[in-house]
Amino acid sequence: MTTARIAFIGGGNMATSLIAGLIADGHALPSIQVADPSQERRESVQANFGVRAFADNTAALAGAEVLVLCVKPQQAAAVCRELATAVQDSKPLIISVMAGVTEQALQQWFGAALPVVRAMPNTPAMVQTGAIGLHASPEVDAEGRNRAETILRAVGLIRWVTEEAQIDAVTAISGSGPAYFFLLMEALETAGTALGLDAQTARLLTIQTALGAAKMAMEHAASPARLREQVTSPGGTTERALAVFQEADFAALVARATRAARDRAAELSQTLVN
Repeated sequence: MTTARIAFIGGGNMATSLIAGLIADGHALPSIQVADPSQERRESVQANFGVRAFADNTAALAGAEVLVLCVKPQQAAAVCRELATAVQDSKPLIISVMAGVTEQALQQWFGAALPVVRAMPNTPAMVQTGAIGLHASPEVDAEGRNRAETILRAVGLIRWVTEEAQIDAVTAISGSGPAYFFLLMEALETAGTALGLDAQTARLLTIQTALGAAKMAMEHAASPARLREQVTSPGGTTERALAVFQEADFAALVARATRAARDRAAELSQTLVN
């Protein structure tokens, strides 16, 4: 995959994160092309990564084997229809990182049953620690899946789902998930200062604790439930704190929140299609 030509439509944060990851993985610079209407963004992409940038979407697509759509969902229909003729001719693998835009909608706008991979990344992809859910349309072959994996793995962990509707669940867990952790971190910082710590100390202790807990959960074979049990001494401080969370039915609150996010993702998909 170091030589496959890739066209990015949209040069924003997700596109530049993917480009940075690909370059770090050894992808050849001349094989990456970007289109964006903003001159400032084009100049930034060229200066920071040394790849070619175009104002015209069709020009960026020329010769590409993979088309990565990184535009805002509200712009998707217009962009796809503009590219329809060129895409029908070249038949690239299409990777969409646009939230709420279904495979059916993309194929309808392109005017053909083309191979489409939907990807739901999250914001930590910008620091190459993303969690990305993928779903492939029936037209995607084994080579297409491998190409999609190579591109998206450059910015984090990837997991395939078997049904496209499960992308809404991915949105609820990992897509929106960073905000849940930021909310908890924000609350811990505030609690720390209320307990007498200075703001910087409260922040650094919170962030490092979150990082350490995530690292333990990633690297240990034990489940998060087992890790929680291991750090909860009977009659100790952690047990007392967890009891307060449990009294508020913390698990049920998380379940409600993620269901709300999933349902909203499904609603937005219908809005964009219609």
